[in-house]
Parts: sequence; structure tokens; C-alpha cells
Amino acid sequence: MTGSPEISAAQIVIEAVRRWRNEGARLIGLCGAQGCGKSTIAEAVRVHFSAQGLTVAVLSLDDLYLPPQTRPVQVHPLFATRGVPGTHDVTLGVAVFDALKAGVRLALPRFDKATDKPLPRKDWPQIAAPDLILFEGWCVGAWPQGDQALVEPVNALERDEDPDGLWRRYANQQLAGPYADLFARLDRLILLAAPGFEVVQGWRTQQEEALRRKLHTEGRDTSGLMDASALTRFIAHYERLTRHILEDMPRHADLTIRLGSERESL
Repeated sequence: MTGSPEISAAQIVIEAVRRWRNEGARLIGLCGAQGCGKSTIAEAVRVHFSAQGLTVAVLSLDDLYLPPQTRPVQVHPLFATRGVPGTHDVTLGVAVFDALKAGVRLALPRFDKATDKPLPRKDWPQIAAPDLILFEGWCVGAWPQGDQALVEPVNALERDEDPDGLWRRYANQQLAGPYADLFARLDRLILLAAPGFEVVQGWRTQQEEALRRKLHTEGRDTSGLMDASALTRFIAHYERLTRHILEDMPRHADLTIRLGSERESL
């Protein structure tokens, strides 16, 4: 194998998308743990099909994050941290997908992680009548857990800061309700399956450092980015659902691509 590890997985995705397009599928979901290469693969797919003259829209679940002041911290303080179901503007996502499928011209939402705020609407890219829509995100297409699975905490964060399970139950309810409505719009779903949750911190750390270098090169503020300690706490918010996805999603994804520790396809 030569080149970037993500490229091998990208080729698999491209072939699957080409086949599904011939079957009439337009909205493709791409799920995978933090740092696994979703954005790289989505961009490779966009470039490939754009070169064939197609209009391709790419939206990340991250671009639907609610600003800090509207996250449901009144339900539980842990919702101050973006990421889990309950911290996205699902209504906006539904409206965007319905408009894209109807061929309406609109602006695609964009979120700035460095400031933890959505970009101004004037900076959202315009698109109309795309031939292909890619929706990538760490829990795109995820199904909720059963009630019994929510009883025991999966890590110290849940044990110490969500002892009664309110935070995780509310996130699970969101996944079963508004998020299920959003994900029901997907025509096909791809899972990039990490070898296990234990690799996610390393992958996410690499992602944060890459963003830090990019912002530094652009002369932008990096004060909103996380150090190692903050990243460890941040990733703990994702552990429960990431483990659930790796166990559950292969049963209902249209395509599962198993990844190694270097993000290579196995």
C-alpha cells in the first residue's frame, strides 16, 4: 500500500458511492470515531465526483453544533461540552437536507471549533441542487442504546459527574427522537470502524495539533483549542456512544470499513 492510509478507505467509499448513485441514492452518511479520517475521505469523494462534473455538497455533523449559550445545560452541566446528542441544531440539519434534496439554493452551515461558535451566515458556502450529498460525523446514523446499557457508568466522567445517569439518558433520548428523524433521511450509511476506543485519544490529539498548525499558519487565534488534559476530558464525553457504535452499527450500516491503528483499511 502506498500513500496516505485514508486514501485506501477513500477508494472503497468512492466505489460504493458510485454504485449507490446508479441505484438512485444521493444522501450518504459517513460515521466514524474522532480523528479516523472522515473529513479526509469526504473531501476525496467530493474531489473525485466533482471532477466528473457533479455538484457535491459536504456537511459535517460538527457544523450543526449549537452555540454554547443554547446547549441544554439546564438539563445537565455536561451539555456545556459540544459533541453528544443534544448539542446539535437538528432542526437546522433536517431543513438543510430537505432543501438540498428539493434542489433549493441555500447556505451550508459551518462551525468554528477554534471559537466554539458557528461561523457568521455570510461565510457559509452556497450550493444548489447537488447531485451528491455527503454527511459525515462521529455518531451519524447511530441507534440509541437500550435502557439497561445506560445504568453503569463507562468511565470516571460518568461516575463522578453523572452519577444518576441524567446526562446519558437525555442524550440517548435525543438519539431516539430528533436525531433519528435526521438520520432517517440518509439513503446509505458507511461506518469507518476504529479497532477500538483506545486509539481515539491519539487520533483526536493528532487532529487537534493539525488544526493548531493550520490556525497558526493563517495567523488566527488558537486559544480555544485544547491541551492534553482538556482533550482527555473532552474525549471521555464520547466514550459511551463510540463503544456502542463500534458494537452495534455494523449490523445496520450499508458498508463497514474496518480500520487499523494507522487508519489503514483492513
